[in-house]
Amino acid sequence: MMNDLMCGVDEAGRGPLAGPVFAAVVILDPLILIAGLADSKLLSAQDRAALAQEIKARAVAWAIASASVEEIDALNILRASLLAMRRAVESLAVPPREVLVDGLHCPALGMPARAIVKGDATVAAIAAASILAKVARDGEMLSVHELHPRYGFDRHKGYSTPDHLQALRLHGACGAHRRSFAPVQAVLNPGLWPLQDQGKAN
Repeated sequence: MMNDLMCGVDEAGRGPLAGPVFAAVVILDPLILIAGLADSKLLSAQDRAALAQEIKARAVAWAIASASVEEIDALNILRASLLAMRRAVESLAVPPREVLVDGLHCPALGMPARAIVKGDATVAAIAAASILAKVARDGEMLSVHELHPRYGFDRHKGYSTPDHLQALRLHGACGAHRRSFAPVQAVLNPGLWPLQDQGKAN
């Protein structure tokens, strides 16, 4: 039975200006239904936290991994996301038959893998992975907030909200910021700011 199992993989944190990117992988037991699974972005923080505990308790196997800010800046965010996904899959205690990945790209793995656009809305295991990745990353950003409280990471989790951009302008970049992202580059090179005012990766 174990050789027939598929796992779902998703990431959290490609878009933010700060913090690591996280990935999670989940193998669900097809005989155990976990009610309420959905794309993590559609769930409240409270629902995500509750579902994350249930997923960890009831899944056949799961794992969470990340890629650091330094790796994001060195590799670019897509490659760093795929690296985090590969680390998560390679950490699984149970090897899956096939890896189903949310999005357009698959990490390099020694097993069959398939990318599924909007997989977090259509594949239960990917939805479960999206929840674990999001909860893990949000928890990490709370820790980052303790180190750098003036940026408000506890509220926006590193995304380019107006108050985050304002804090960047006021305080400059901290060690948690991704230097390869345009708004962070702009505060390091102030002349670029009028041309680059959105939270997009280069």
